[in-house]
Amino acid sequence: MSASSGNLWLAYAFLTVAAWGLYGVFLHTGQVAMGDPENGRYKAFLWVGIAYVLIAVLAPAALLLAKGASWEMSAGGVKWSLIAGTVGAVGAFGVLLAFGAKGHPAVVMSIIFAGAPIVNAIVVMAKHPPAGGIGAIRWPFFLGILLAAAGGTLVTLYKPAPAPPAGASAPAPPADSR
Repeated sequence: MSASSGNLWLAYAFLTVAAWGLYGVFLHTGQVAMGDPENGRYKAFLWVGIAYVLIAVLAPAALLLAKGASWEMSAGGVKWSLIAGTVGAVGAFGVLLAFGAKGHPAVVMSIIFAGAPIVNAIVVMAKHPPAGGIGAIRWPFFLGILLAAAGGTLVTLYKPAPAPPAGASAPAPPADSR
């Protein structure tokens, strides 16, 4: 994919899918590796914040400097960007709180990644109503929302059981109830 093809955005979107798909797994691993069942999630989140400073503050500042960009920013742009950062950080903190409340990473992240597009679709439609109103929206859009919800539900309900610890005998599979 090249920038001239107009599809570079798709490469960046897939980069984000990969990064955020790994986020919950790595965050849970970091929380557990802290060795502090009571406060490990907060310690892990502290380091997430440090990573955000390194990536989300220093990288754009370096790019702005390298491009010789103006440092003038509108109040509205600053306000909405701060709100975006706040809801992003609250969401990341919510992930850790869910893990701390014994949520399994596969389930927690499946609910988040199935639910977030639904919230996004609703808010975007409210902020930018479609031409012709809601009745002009084609049925595959609504099917996509239903499938996202169904996918999150199915992954939550039927996630694979973890492997038994080394040396432990595996439990017998559940009886087929057909």
